[in-house]
Amino acid sequence: MATPAFEEIAETFDFLDDWEDRYRHVIELGKAMPPMDAALQVPATKVEGCASQVWIMPRIAEGRFDFQGDSDALIVRGLIAILHALYSGVPVAEVGKINAPAELGRLGLQEHLSSQRSNGLRAMVERIRLLAAAA
Repeated sequence: MATPAFEEIAETFDFLDDWEDRYRHVIELGKAMPPMDAALQVPATKVEGCASQVWIMPRIAEGRFDFQGDSDALIVRGLIAILHALYSGVPVAEVGKINAPAELGRLGLQEHLSSQRSNGLRAMVERIRLLAAAA
């Protein structure tokens, strides 16, 4: 049920042989993501449970989910970019049906992220699900 943008990331990860190349790719995805306006980086958009500073601001248009996100850590910005690829453009009612752990598992992230980063990734997924459910 992944979006074409996420499938493209998964295909790239399949092509990259070692985790260092994948790690660099995650960072590059984060660098390519447009920065979030500092005015939106407020307590209401902050994701709790992340070791780094993380903000997610939903944007719902025509029944489809999208969000803007940012972090003070490059690797986390990359994880936000991956989540954006997974959820952006999905009908709001479908967001909760995406099996994020399974989709992210295809990238092998859990095996290479610290427990703090893994917890933060779970917190971001949960926040996205809650935002979509509230829309």
